[in-house]
Amino acid sequence: MNETALAFATITEIAHLFRAGKLSPVELTELMLARIERTQTKLNAYITVTGELARTQAKRAEAELGTRGKRKTRTDRGLLHGIPISLKDNICTEGVRTTAGSKILGDYFPERDAPVVTRLKQAGAVLVGKTNMHEFAYGVTNNNPHYGAARNPWDTRRIPGGSSGGSAAAVAAGLCFGSVGTDTGGSIRIPAALCGIVGLKPGLGRVDVTGVIPLSVTHDCVGPLARSVADAGILFRAIVDGGNGKGEPERRRGSAVRKLSKVRLGIPREFFFDVISAEVEKSFDAAVRAIRGLGAKIKGVSIPLLAQTEKAGNRIAWAEASNYHQQSGWFPGRAAEYGEDVRSRLEMGTEVLAVEYLEALDQRRSVIAQLREVMEKEAIDALVVPTTPIAAPLIGEETSYVGKIEHPTRALLLRLNRPANLAGLPAITVPCGFTAAGLPMGLQFIGAEQNERLLMDVAEVCQGANPFKVPPSFRT
Repeated sequence: MNETALAFATITEIAHLFRAGKLSPVELTELMLARIERTQTKLNAYITVTGELARTQAKRAEAELGTRGKRKTRTDRGLLHGIPISLKDNICTEGVRTTAGSKILGDYFPERDAPVVTRLKQAGAVLVGKTNMHEFAYGVTNNNPHYGAARNPWDTRRIPGGSSGGSAAAVAAGLCFGSVGTDTGGSIRIPAALCGIVGLKPGLGRVDVTGVIPLSVTHDCVGPLARSVADAGILFRAIVDGGNGKGEPERRRGSAVRKLSKVRLGIPREFFFDVISAEVEKSFDAAVRAIRGLGAKIKGVSIPLLAQTEKAGNRIAWAEASNYHQQSGWFPGRAAEYGEDVRSRLEMGTEVLAVEYLEALDQRRSVIAQLREVMEKEAIDALVVPTTPIAAPLIGEETSYVGKIEHPTRALLLRLNRPANLAGLPAITVPCGFTAAGLPMGLQFIGAEQNERLLMDVAEVCQGANPFKVPPSFRT
């Protein structure tokens, strides 16, 4: 394989090369570190590159797998063994700087790993770095005032999305084979969609968030970003509570889903299509036709309470974020050390009344009940909707037009992702074509509680129509 083919291979392909003795974890890690160094100025995908740690972990993986030298002493930890990955920089890593994209934590070196990091180490993954992110995960642009803006590999004038923007950019540009990020209001799915990759937000509580610097405890989730659903599944199975810790596929009865003849999907009549660009809507309609062609049964469903998800989700997140920063002793005492956008949102959170917060929690319970009722009554396995109403805006573009109406960019990008967070449901985004300007768009599936497996099966089949494409400037 040439460098490009190797950098954009799947995790399973790399695993086979390791075990066939055709490639070593050390060689692959050096390739990733070299690519990161070459592209860092261009993309700014990483805050901290862990070259020394990565080389140590790669050497250990090489020795355990026996990819060079004696092979009789092999210790195989599973598909992630020796695979270079990245972590969003709000996930605590022992002895490795964890900034959460902030000035306040610029010199924070945790004393212990988050449980999700422990699981990845046990699976033999190689950490090449901590990725750039929106400050304290409190935004969707990744325009970071302390470490610089991360940039979209499809057009470096544009945002990668956020808050896991560096993770998405790194995966899309072939700077790691997967990343683990966080999602509170779309922070995995938004950047995944804008960068043309896969992002999975597991159901609430499915992956341990201990040791992850929080934004909103009611909404926070940890999940994978990857170039394919299969690779996302490998990462998810390594980190999920109750998983096998190796990223290996679960045993299934019969073969994996190839057609969707037994799958029933719902398209909400309310909310999701009220504010959406013509190109995204056209792409979504084409995807729905393709999914029907694969045998899925698709029908419209009514979920009136979706209209409440924006306001309720915002109030909960604002209040909980401000509470955390106050309890940490950072706000308002160190207000000057925050970026302007995050500081203003923390101020907004202090103005949420207790009665408004409690009302939002009541609305959340109502939304959860209605979604559960609709999915059971209508006998649907998942909702299918667009991931974002627009493709990637320009860096610094605080407002965006949908038709002739101007909207705040932040609100637009959050809009279609907030419902899954508010309800605590799993959701996944897969690539869904390109705009006329060559920018990726995403297709989102929202599933039932604790049903990530079916969600990934459906998404994997659908991704076949729109597989990952290498951004043009990274094809050589």
